[in-house]
Formats: sequence, C-alpha cells, structure tokens
Amino acid sequence: MQLLPNDIRAQLPPLYATESEEDPVVWCKFFTPWAHWTYYAIEFDGTDTFFGLVVGDDSELGYFRLSELEQIEGPFGVTIERDRYFTPTRLSIIRKEFVERR
Repeated sequence: MQLLPNDIRAQLPPLYATESEEDPVVWCKFFTPWAHWTYYAIEFDGTDTFFGLVVGDDSELGYFRLSELEQIEGPFGVTIERDRYFTPTRLSIIRKEFVERR
C-alpha cells in the first residue's frame, strides 16, 4: 500500500498553514501494527516532512518524515500502514478519544 496517495497528499495543508488555528484538522493516520506508535498528519511540506501528533510512549506535536515511515520495519517484515478508514478529524477529538484514554 502506498503510504501517502496523491488524493491525501493534495488535501494536506502546507507546513505552517494551520499554526494559528486552535484546533486544526488531522488529515491522515499512520500506525505500527506491531506496536503502539501512531502518527497523525496535520500539515505536509509536499515532499517529505509532516507536522502532526506523534503518539507512542508519550504524545507530542512535532515533525516526522514520510521517508522514515517508509523505512521502518517491524517483526517479520511488517511495515507502517496508513489507516484507510480514517476520517479527517479535529485534533481535539483525536486527543480526547485516542490519546487521553492511554
């Protein structure tokens, strides 16, 4: 599966476009099927760098790279996946529903 297809790539705002928004939209979700790491993309530079929420041992807003997600490999060759059923959602809802439950 292609991690970032063109239709989603076109929806993602450029980096810094939502920095003044109090509650930006999360456009897509990537996850490690073998662990508890999840990456929620809010902005994208159009090439490689995302800004979004990274949830693992802790959660924080920050930058992560598409190229790094594509290179991560877990047990038995399992790779990072994009949640194909994820609906764009406000960051506050993601934090409330998925992060605060941990």
